[in-house]
Amino acid sequence: MNPTPAEYCVIACAEAWRDNGEVLASPMGLIPSIGARLAKRTFSPDLLLTDGEAMLVGLDGTPEGWLPYRQHLTMVTGGRRHVMMGASQIDRFGNQNISCVGDWARPKRQLLGVRGGPVNTLNNPTSYWIPKHSTRVFVPKVDMVCGVGYDRAAAAGPSVTRFHRIPRVVTDLGVFDFATPDHSMRLASLHPGVTVERVREATGFELYVPDEVPYTREPTPAELELIREVIDPKGARDREVPAAGMIPGAARTGPTETGAAKIGPTRTGAAEAGGR
Repeated sequence: MNPTPAEYCVIACAEAWRDNGEVLASPMGLIPSIGARLAKRTFSPDLLLTDGEAMLVGLDGTPEGWLPYRQHLTMVTGGRRHVMMGASQIDRFGNQNISCVGDWARPKRQLLGVRGGPVNTLNNPTSYWIPKHSTRVFVPKVDMVCGVGYDRAAAAGPSVTRFHRIPRVVTDLGVFDFATPDHSMRLASLHPGVTVERVREATGFELYVPDEVPYTREPTPAELELIREVIDPKGARDREVPAAGMIPGAARTGPTETGAAKIGPTRTGAAEAGGR
């Protein structure tokens, strides 16, 4: 019953919706979607799930409510939604880019476009899921701001900060938040088998690291059963976060500022970015 790397990521994403109450969970991507459904089945039963179009759905996908676009926007602009998006780039204050890489006038890479980034981040809690933690994603300054970070929100004033909140960033290496005096990114937990040094090497800016860094919590046997037998019985999660490179059942004692148990680097993944 050893959890896989993907299952630690599922748990970390699910925890983003803990104690959210009756809000619309909008997960973008496979691992966040499994996490949202797990949260609703366990510790956040009041979450609202959608089919991605115009229906609220139950745990089995059966429609149980109608969500026209005007009502969707009401929930978004009133802070009654918690979205988990992707990021092609993200900086130390949580500014997110999913639009282009390079100069905006002549980008090296054209991506999704701004999409819902500004509206999401200014009006409701927005977390992020990044399957491959690297210096290409975690950059000193994003090439274009799509999702608004804490520094820009603070500069804009109370009208912007009213609903602005980035609860967490989940990657294949660990969990990050902004619980620092200046709202810069902090390492909140390490996934088993990952060291602080590995995270620092994969981050393109100075990351706040506490003296003691906990591990991401273990999924319970009941949660593992739900993930494996009910929510994702075909194991699609392991294609997004493969197990190669991480030792199952890694030691879970005493991660500190200098690192967790020094077990090899983690694996590869695919970038994902959000929309509605």
